This record gives sequence, structure tokens and C-alpha cells, in this order.
Amino acid sequence: MFFALIGALVVGLSLGALGSGGSILTVPVLTFLVGQPEKVAIAGSLVIVGGIALVGASRAWRAGRVDLHSVLWFGVPGMGGSFVGAWLGGMVPGRVQLLVFGLVMLVGAWLMLRPMQASKVAHGRPPLALIVVEGFLVGVITGFVGVGGGFLIVPALGILGGLSMSRAIGTSLVIIVLKSLAGFVKYQGVLEAQGFELDWVVIGLFIAVGIVGTTLGQTFGQRMSDVRLRQSFAALLLVVGTGILVQGAWRFSHTEDQTPTSDSAASSQVRT
Repeated sequence: MFFALIGALVVGLSLGALGSGGSILTVPVLTFLVGQPEKVAIAGSLVIVGGIALVGASRAWRAGRVDLHSVLWFGVPGMGGSFVGAWLGGMVPGRVQLLVFGLVMLVGAWLMLRPMQASKVAHGRPPLALIVVEGFLVGVITGFVGVGGGFLIVPALGILGGLSMSRAIGTSLVIIVLKSLAGFVKYQGVLEAQGFELDWVVIGLFIAVGIVGTTLGQTFGQRMSDVRLRQSFAALLLVVGTGILVQGAWRFSHTEDQTPTSDSAASSQVRT
């Protein structure tokens, strides 16, 4: 549990400094260090990251670093997408979600390594429909694999919304809270249907430690350059994402090896 709590601290540091990376780190920690089943880890990560992000979002709100226009047109459709993604996640095995999760981490690393430059379009903002569609699709991805989606939201807000890095991070935290709530509400039914329960003691510990990490992360984020922060986080995503893909591929092939053939399954049913 010690290493798991260190992981929770890193989650908070990432959210505070970058406005992203919470769930994308929480799911591996809950799965591999705490030993939770994939679906329990995914649902729990939504609660943990939503709780940690809420504290950071409140600070960003007071500091005037939240763009309400982006919250409305990017975050609200993202809530709907997160609900749909959680529904889709309940229809596939956890090992499939784990593989998709690893791929999402590698995509996140690529996005973090790209130069983040807020682009201003001719009329100040891109077409509203584009922002809504982008928010919905990000919500589907985050709901399916149980991530807050900050590593997708922050670059999108900079490119589509023309926000500065600081405002993109603050706005991202608010959107993460909204989407985490929507995804968790849907996942409640998934957990009940499959007989899983959340460990609220672990969730409470993670939120408490993560809040401390968020405070430290915001301090570090103000002292370090954006480029250095993003490069460090991208390197972490590459390492962890690759490890998850290898582990997920092993689980997938191992499970298939244990799956009986159709002939043996049919004969088993006849004997029954």
C-alpha cells in the first residue's frame, strides 16, 4: 500500500502541474499495486480523480483561470460522451479495456510531446460544432477506459479554444470533475451487474494524498517550464503505457489459451 499511496501522490502532482494525467496513472496503480480488478479500478479512478480535480478546480476558479465557454461547449457534451463510454465499457471484458487504455496512454504521450501553441482562428474561436463533437468524443474515450481525459482536453482547449496553458489547465480540471461524475454514475450499474464493490477506504486515502500532491504540483508547475513538465510526463506515459500493453496482451492471450474449444464446450454441455 505504501507504493500505491506514492502513486496517489504522483497523481495529484500531475493534476496540479498539468491539469491531466490523474486517471491515466490511477488505473495502473489500482490494478497493479492494489490488485483491484480492471472494472473496479476504472470506476474507482473516476471517483478519485474527480475528487482531487475538484479541489484544484476550485483554486483555478478563484484565480480566474477557468473559461466558462469551454466548460459549457466542451465539458457538457463530454459528460454525455463519458456516459456512453462507460456503457460501452460494461459490454467488453476488462482485459480489452486495459489494452485500449495502454494505447490511449501512448496517444497521450504523443500529444504531450507536441508543441502546445494556442491557435487563434479568424473569428477568435473555431466552429462551435467542432468543439462540441471533440468534447463528446473525448468523453466517450474517457468513459470507456476510466480516465479524466486531461491529457486530451488540455491540448484540445489550446488548439480549438485558443486558451493559454494556465487557463487550459484550470478549465480542464473543471471538465474532468464533470466527466468523472457522469462516468461514475453509469459505472455504478456496471459494478452492480457484475457483483463488484468499490473499496471506499482506498478511495478516501487516494483522494487525501492526491489533494496534497495537487497543492505541490501547482507549486512545481509555476516554477518549471511547460516544456519540461510535458516532456517528463510524456516519458512517464510512454513507460507505463508500454508496460500496460505488454501486460494486457499477456492477459488476453493467456485467457484465450484457457478458453475451451467449441467442441469441448459443446460436449461439456451435453454431459451436463
